[in-house]
Amino acid sequence: MDKPFYINRFRYHFSITKSIFWTCIFLGLIVLFFFHSTNSPHSSDPGRRRFLGGADWENRVVKSGQPRSRAGGMRVLVTGAAGFVGTHVSAALRRRGDGVVGLDNFNSYYDPSLKQARRSLLERADVFIVEGDINDSALLKQLFQLVQFTHVMHLAAQAGVRYAMKNPKSYIHSNIAGWVNLLEVCKSANPQPAVVWASSSSVYGLNTKVPFSEKHRTDQPSSLYAATKKAGEEIAHTYNHIYGLSITGLRFFTVYGPWGRPDMAYFFFTKAILKRKPISIFEGPNHFSVARDFTYIDDVVKGCLGALDTAKKSTGSGGIKKGNAQLRVFNLGNTSPVPVSKLVSILEKLLKVKAKKVVLPMPENGDVLFTHANISLAQRELGYKPNTDLQNGLKKFVRWYLDYYTPSGKKSEV
Repeated sequence: MDKPFYINRFRYHFSITKSIFWTCIFLGLIVLFFFHSTNSPHSSDPGRRRFLGGADWENRVVKSGQPRSRAGGMRVLVTGAAGFVGTHVSAALRRRGDGVVGLDNFNSYYDPSLKQARRSLLERADVFIVEGDINDSALLKQLFQLVQFTHVMHLAAQAGVRYAMKNPKSYIHSNIAGWVNLLEVCKSANPQPAVVWASSSSVYGLNTKVPFSEKHRTDQPSSLYAATKKAGEEIAHTYNHIYGLSITGLRFFTVYGPWGRPDMAYFFFTKAILKRKPISIFEGPNHFSVARDFTYIDDVVKGCLGALDTAKKSTGSGGIKKGNAQLRVFNLGNTSPVPVSKLVSILEKLLKVKAKKVVLPMPENGDVLFTHANISLAQRELGYKPNTDLQNGLKKFVRWYLDYYTPSGKKSEV
């Protein structure tokens, strides 16, 4: 039996309408794809590299990466260049004539204005910082196309032990995924750069042998931050073994000093004491004093430069290993743990203000009770010799802090 005419006509119009609908959707997807592919910073089309920054941006990168005076000077990519250690290392490299290109994503883990102030310092030192993420492969590849880096100083990371309890994914994103992404670009470069990177004293975790030696076990991390740094060391071993990348890891021990990180105890203690606010001093079981191997920034910078200067060339080419490559790890500490209570006493004298102390038991947040570095290996291999004690180091920090945070907004120099 034939269908009524109005039903056939309805189906005809419905079919036409549906065809038009899906045609529009299809065309829309094509337009969207075209727009994305021609504007996305992740596009790999070499003819459109300039989208990432433009001609002036490229010229600034090239100029910053060019050694100025030192014969055979390095060309160093410093990740995390607007960070505490990154700023000081970048400035030191540039002062001695090396080419330096910085990279930083200026995230808001702590006050971004401090990072911007550090960037201004480096701009005056003729160091250009590219704003970008180490997870952006296209950006990294473009930087390597513009500058033939001899070395990479990898300091970008999600820092802080306690913050991992609030935002664990940020640690995986930066400390593992970002590290792998950077190594992927480095191993494919021709020639491959030598890589020096920031590990952490946190990798010693629950180890109770003191002082901490590079020979001690590091398979018992006490925090997610420590676990990501330990994973970073294993990843470094893998890329060294498979691709011939020369890699040096540096285990920093509680670095402090001018232009430091506001999330560090010495920094927020200073702020709280000046504002007459109470500060929490933690202690372990049986009133065990929490102690840290505080290491002044200038000493750490010397260790970083020593690692760069003694790093041997990578042996791979374009991702293919040609021979065994150098793989090292060093402690960069001060060899003299100081109880946090003494840190506070020193700050009280320097600030001429009595702290309102609240003594509390150590919380279960992944922090360890003490750190103590054995630096004999770094002394022998890098010529590393820390010479700033906590009293003098804090004196320099307090002078900077009072200057930087004056009402006039005056900024200190690195």
